[in-house]
Amino acid sequence: MKMYRNSLRNRIFFSMILLTLISSILIAGMSIYQFSEQGKDYHNKRLERKEAAVLESFKYELRKTDFVVNTANLPIIFRTLISDISDIHELPINMYDLRGNLIKTSSRELTTDSLRRHIDAEILRELKNSDSGRYTTQFEDHNENYRSSYTYLKDNQFKNIAIIHLPYLENDDFIDYELREFLYRIGIVYILMILFSILIAYVLSKYITKSIREISERIKNLSIAKRNKKIDVDVSGTEEINTLVESYNGMVDELEESAVKLATSEREQAWREMAKQVAHEIKNPLTPMRLTVQSFERRFDPQDPEAKEKLAEYSNSLIEQIDVMSNIASAFSTYATMPAQQSEETNVPKITQLALDIFNDSHIEYYEDAQELFAIFDRTQLIRVVTNLVKNAIQASHPDRDPKIIVSVTHDKDNIYLKVTDNGTGVSPENEFKIFEPKFTTKNSGMGLGLAMVKQIVENFNGNIAMQTDYGYGTTFTVCLPKSK
Repeated sequence: MKMYRNSLRNRIFFSMILLTLISSILIAGMSIYQFSEQGKDYHNKRLERKEAAVLESFKYELRKTDFVVNTANLPIIFRTLISDISDIHELPINMYDLRGNLIKTSSRELTTDSLRRHIDAEILRELKNSDSGRYTTQFEDHNENYRSSYTYLKDNQFKNIAIIHLPYLENDDFIDYELREFLYRIGIVYILMILFSILIAYVLSKYITKSIREISERIKNLSIAKRNKKIDVDVSGTEEINTLVESYNGMVDELEESAVKLATSEREQAWREMAKQVAHEIKNPLTPMRLTVQSFERRFDPQDPEAKEKLAEYSNSLIEQIDVMSNIASAFSTYATMPAQQSEETNVPKITQLALDIFNDSHIEYYEDAQELFAIFDRTQLIRVVTNLVKNAIQASHPDRDPKIIVSVTHDKDNIYLKVTDNGTGVSPENEFKIFEPKFTTKNSGMGLGLAMVKQIVENFNGNIAMQTDYGYGTTFTVCLPKSK
């Protein structure tokens, strides 16, 4: 699908969306973690504050009691006060002696941890080794999280006389509510961010790839045969895009210079080759003319009774060679400067039959699929095209079988097809790509300009010509012309 193709624009678009999603997930994860850490810190600080307040209450009672302040008298001193202190601070309180034995509690229904009559030896060891004289632990009971605090109760001389245990229930309902509210609000923000990111990613990816796409299309259409248009540099564009545009424009300039040089070189080479061919073809009849004149000069005797016949023979020979030179000049002139084109609507089947009328060969067959097929073409030059193709077919006949030439005019919705098929010798594989080149010929006579001229005529009228050949069995030339109506 086009949407998922591996293009730069889609990469930029989806990368920005993915970056926004990853950022949102990371921020949400960090927010949840932060709330969790804040909750732990809140419970820890709250337990410390309650612990400090409970200890202060205990110390206050110890200062005003009439009993001797020691471990043995603590159950008597706090017989009812421990429940009052627990109610004031809304926290269950357990009191242990220094060996970890329970001596007083504020509640009959205690948590699993507080129901223990003895503090674990591990907890006692940790508490004794604590520099602050305080130790906390966490446990779970009936799917409720608790945080327990163990700390020493000191007398007025700062001597440890008991261990106070405060089991604190970690109620996270408010924190969970705050977290849900926060995630709800930030979720709305994330949705808006994603929608905004999609819009920005679409606009930005389209903007970034616009110049690249334009350059790509221009590069696809680069041709040395035409003038290529430069791209205007956008001063507001990015430095990289502007550099790419400038490189493309520089390439267009270099290509144009190369095209001019190549065209000049090709024209010069073509005229050199043409001049060589003209010189070669003219020299051919000049040699027999020179020999004829020299022979006539040596052998002519005015007193000879056959002098008139010899003079006539000599004159005919010279005229024949002069005619050859004239034909050569006419052929090259025709190829070099084609007659002025007459752009007219031409009925191709009718003109094709008219061109075939000059051939009296019975082995030429003709058929058409419509009597009126019109193309914009010069009728005189169309006759020349048909004549050249049929002559080539006749000259290519196979010596071991009867010649057969089929000329047809067919059409489809947009084009007209003129085909000339023969059962002759065909074209050898090494000559297939040379068949339309000027001065290429496989015949003993001729200058190889016929098919080159046909190709030039057809292409001048926006048509094309193609050849299909089976070496030893025959050849088909197909001229394709655009229909005019």
